[in-house]
This record gives sequence, C-alpha cells and structure tokens, in this order.
Amino acid sequence: MAQRCDICGKGPQSGHRISHAHNVTHRRFNPNLRRVRSVQKGVQRRLRVCTRCLRSGKVSKPAPARKSGSAA
Repeated sequence: MAQRCDICGKGPQSGHRISHAHNVTHRRFNPNLRRVRSVQKGVQRRLRVCTRCLRSGKVSKPAPARKSGSAA
C-alpha cells in the first residue's frame, strides 16, 4: 500500500541512518498517516491522511451519529 496522504500528497522521503561509528546506510522517513472518515463533496469516505492535515483542519469529519432510543 502506498504511503501517501490523500489530501496533500505527502509521501516518503529518503535519508541516511548514521550509527555511532558514522556508518551511513539508507533509510526511509514515512509520513505519519491515519485512517479517518471524512466528508468530501457530501459523501462519506475513508481516507489515509497525514497528521499535519488533520491538525490544520484540512479534513472535515462527519457529524456524530445520533443514537436512536427513548429519551430518559
């Protein structure tokens, strides 16, 4: 599965893992993705969104479902 944000398109970046002895090997910095339910164009969808988009409010979450039952 691709590590890509559905809102901003942020994907993995590459870098180096550097040990104490300064041995350099390749590594991957993956974005911090979360699966959230979102409303887009009036339709509820499940998206993979990075936490920066969640925090900045780029994702509109659906209204909470009302519980059916008698009022007490």
